[in-house]
Amino acid sequence: MLGIIRQKVAGKLNHALNFEQGVGAVALRAFSSSAKQMTVRDALNSALEEEMSADPKVFIMGEEVGEYQGAYKITKGLLDKFGPERVVDTPITEAGFTGIGVGAAYHGLRPVIEFMTFNFSMQAIDHIINSAAKSNYMSSGQISVPIVFRGPNGAAAGVGAQHSQCYAAWYGSCPGLKVLAPYSAEDARGLLKAAIRDPDPVVFLENELLYGESFPVSAETLDSSFCLPIGKAKIEREGKDVTITAYSKMVGFSLQAADILAKEGINAEVINLRSIRPLDRSTINASVRKTNRLVTVEEGFPQHGVGAEICATVVEDSFEYLDAPVERIAGADVPTPYAANIERLAFPQVEDIVRASKRACYRSR
Repeated sequence: MLGIIRQKVAGKLNHALNFEQGVGAVALRAFSSSAKQMTVRDALNSALEEEMSADPKVFIMGEEVGEYQGAYKITKGLLDKFGPERVVDTPITEAGFTGIGVGAAYHGLRPVIEFMTFNFSMQAIDHIINSAAKSNYMSSGQISVPIVFRGPNGAAAGVGAQHSQCYAAWYGSCPGLKVLAPYSAEDARGLLKAAIRDPDPVVFLENELLYGESFPVSAETLDSSFCLPIGKAKIEREGKDVTITAYSKMVGFSLQAADILAKEGINAEVINLRSIRPLDRSTINASVRKTNRLVTVEEGFPQHGVGAEICATVVEDSFEYLDAPVERIAGADVPTPYAANIERLAFPQVEDIVRASKRACYRSR
């Protein structure tokens, strides 16, 4: 029956094709060797430096952001340039420094709060949800809260269940927040600038495994005025046979899957969501109305996930265009295993996206 939503979360097959698993292969996708390259880490660092230079109200606060130059070196060099009043090292107390940041935003400053990992944001979730997200509404617009909460999100490698969660759906369900999830250096630079300039609280979900990856960047991207619109997805690859939606690291996996599918005669369209809230429903629906098929990809848990929301909006707005059941690829509905071989089975892999896309096109089961 058309429109039935499927869920693909487990049963990974070890004998599936021998795919390249590293995200590094994504960054080398047939780009000209003469194009300027930039790592995601440098893109984030340059965005912070330029916004702090442009606006004295912007400051950074978090654990090891100053003297240690950031746990992942995102804030490298900023303490030397801007001093300890604008690059503030804190104790290990997320609830404390997040609350201070929200209070500073109430008074017109523009804090950038760094979590060493978004798993630690749970210690501060009351400030994020009840203070930052709701104050503008509860004050009838009298209080703006221009604050950015940023840091690595989702699974890394071998860090166990408590440090491997994706918070896109958690924060994406909360009115009053904007939630962004960059993939490339262009995404990271343009979206972080947009987040810092925005008058509302923004949750900025990075990926640790992407920090060191290099991507081609244009002269426009490197301009200090460069900024990407919040709430607008990017079509990374155009196609006509099946739509694949993804965000963060899964965009790279989806692009790899699209390359493999192309060799089998399936032309996949890959959408980089960029923005989880607001979600670019118009771009997603326009693509599905063209391809008549949909595969959603995410690392997070399947129940109440980002993919589930995308499935719902397509069924509500474009049901009559679907020629196949929606395929939903997500992390396994279990706490993340520690052992590397089992951990791999708990998260979507390139071969999962290939199989789901082929099923959607009735090429394989």
